[in-house]
Amino acid sequence: MKPATLVLEDGTVMEGLAFGAEADAVFELVFNTSMTGYQEILTDPSYRGQGVLFTVSHIGNVGINTEDDESAYPQVSAAVIRALSPVVSNWRSALSLSDWLAKHGVPSISGVDTRWLTRKLRDGGTQKAALSTKGTSAEALLNMAREWSGLDGRDMVKEVTCEEIYHWADDSGSKWVEKKDNSILDTRRSNNEYRIVAYNFGIKENILRHLSSYGANVTVVPADTPAEDVLALKPDGIFLSNGPGDPAGLPYAVEAVEKLIDSNVPMFGICLGHQLIGRALGADTQRLKFGHHGGNHPVQHLPTGQVLITAQNHNYCVTAGDLNQDEVEITYKSLNDDSLEGIRMKNKPVFSVQFHPEAAPGPHDAHDIFSDFFKMIGEKK
Repeated sequence: MKPATLVLEDGTVMEGLAFGAEADAVFELVFNTSMTGYQEILTDPSYRGQGVLFTVSHIGNVGINTEDDESAYPQVSAAVIRALSPVVSNWRSALSLSDWLAKHGVPSISGVDTRWLTRKLRDGGTQKAALSTKGTSAEALLNMAREWSGLDGRDMVKEVTCEEIYHWADDSGSKWVEKKDNSILDTRRSNNEYRIVAYNFGIKENILRHLSSYGANVTVVPADTPAEDVLALKPDGIFLSNGPGDPAGLPYAVEAVEKLIDSNVPMFGICLGHQLIGRALGADTQRLKFGHHGGNHPVQHLPTGQVLITAQNHNYCVTAGDLNQDEVEITYKSLNDDSLEGIRMKNKPVFSVQFHPEAAPGPHDAHDIFSDFFKMIGEKK
């Protein structure tokens, strides 16, 4: 393996071994604490513009298969790991992690002290970084990292959204969706085909699998679709997806969400979709110190006190104090840092969560939140 060099904007230089593509990359470095699911993480569009530092020690042991992608190709700018597995052993594997990343032009580095680096980011906050697997000097990489504009205020969604409207057809048979006997999932599948319009701000495929598993007829629209065009599709429900970057860089999306709230069509938002609802309701969004990235984040449902372990992937959050408490109920909070994790409007059929109830990867504690969406639609009809 060839050498690789990772440089942070504060001047920290780390040497390691290259894998993936032979290239240079500049990005925002964040750490992810999930123990499994590296393929789903690397293909999550919410990571656009970021490099992922994995806290789990060994990566690559099950290779890459064609069924577990959350989008068509890896979305990360780089992967930073402790050790790359020398052996790929899984009956579904089609190619190795390194070959897959090389195919898609993603440079990566192994042999890094990821425990030390994670502590550095946790204590000091997220940093811009640059990586070279082709011999670029540390000095040049430092200049790249410091001169890069970063993600604040940028519209990253335009890089990951679809170009035109399409209908989601789930050819997996929803086999990755956990179901319960006699649940609303089975009822919706047989008796109702609600029309759901899903905004694609960087949507994960497992979200679409969940929506379709309820029998929904799901139409996906580009991020910049005007509210009027969505309402012309006569949806029974509107879904706002996850996505990358700073919600402050999406004024067109906030404008659309404001109009959709006024329409009284049931609406559900996840992650970036949640942040856009918050901004449409007059709240600001702010950058977290090092973000929430992983599959082990505890959140509390405030009305019941129930605690869920959730999957999360975001760097920004809604400022709770900006919300009008007469109009909006705060439903979830993070038990790690008390940040806002969920809201529900009191007089309109609108709710959202900051975490990812579809997981992929992650725990299934929050799967039933999709049921809440379809119950809301049923009550409205």
